[in-house]
Amino acid sequence: MIVTWENRYADEVIALWNAHATRDGYREMNTERFEAIFTKSRYFDPQTTWVWLDEGRVTAFACGCTGDDLPLGDVAGYLTCIVTADDEGAPDRYAGLLAAMEARFVSLGKRQAEVLFFNPMQLPWYVPGTDRHEHNNAPGVPVGSAFHDALLKNDYAERAIQCAMYLRLGSFEVPEAIVAKERKAAESGYEVGLFDRRQHREPDALLAALGNPLWQQEIAAAAATDIPVVIASLHGEPVGFAGPVVREPSGRGRFAGIGVHPEHEGHGLGSILFSRLCEAFQTIGADYMSLYTGSNNPALRIYERAGFRTVKTFATMRKEIAK
Repeated sequence: MIVTWENRYADEVIALWNAHATRDGYREMNTERFEAIFTKSRYFDPQTTWVWLDEGRVTAFACGCTGDDLPLGDVAGYLTCIVTADDEGAPDRYAGLLAAMEARFVSLGKRQAEVLFFNPMQLPWYVPGTDRHEHNNAPGVPVGSAFHDALLKNDYAERAIQCAMYLRLGSFEVPEAIVAKERKAAESGYEVGLFDRRQHREPDALLAALGNPLWQQEIAAAAATDIPVVIASLHGEPVGFAGPVVREPSGRGRFAGIGVHPEHEGHGLGSILFSRLCEAFQTIGADYMSLYTGSNNPALRIYERAGFRTVKTFATMRKEIAK
């Protein structure tokens, strides 16, 4: 039996999560973490959250979210997760909960159901083979998981494969090839270092040219509050960035992204910025870095040359649910 969310189910859902979702590498839940991710999120909607009851016992949990302010939010609802007990009833639970989610999205005027990294309900997961090093969000559904298989069987299409990449920073050194690129770029007047308003103009023009509203918000705020940002500049004008340089409590180096102004591509600035970003994280005491990128993204090669390796793959997925 499927019922919509009530807070009285929280303890059973947390226990279900810790028994089953953790098998796919997700971080364990406690009450505080569950509330922070789900029920206290401004995108949480009890009518878009369900539990499956078997003889009064919670055997599955499903949550999605919507928001017109989200990317694609005017046409799409986001699937955050479905977690079910691993028994013969699991396929029916997946199918039933997906149908409930899709019907809810349609009732809200949505035409698509998405499993996508723009979902604001972020699910942290552990990097395999490490001592609980974690990434702060899942950029899709883990490839090969039971949920991934259920989505495929229920007519969801893979849109892209996201490679989750990892680097332990302890022994990182800027490669000599990058140092050589940096010297060559310097011959054309380019410099790479931390943003300093005494030497650099504000990065507003660069961020506007890159056209990413999340970067515009976070990088501009970091530059304004002296949070380190690695900048490529030409005569004091920022033409590329990497950062901000933030150490999370887990020891992970977190950054929003890397971008180079289209008019200044072709000088190796992207790979220089990235290596200097890794060095900056090492300087502030970050233990490791993790990130994700599309399997067909040319930036994958930049990360690999810096020593990153792919540790897990995620699929972004979509289903058209209404005409």
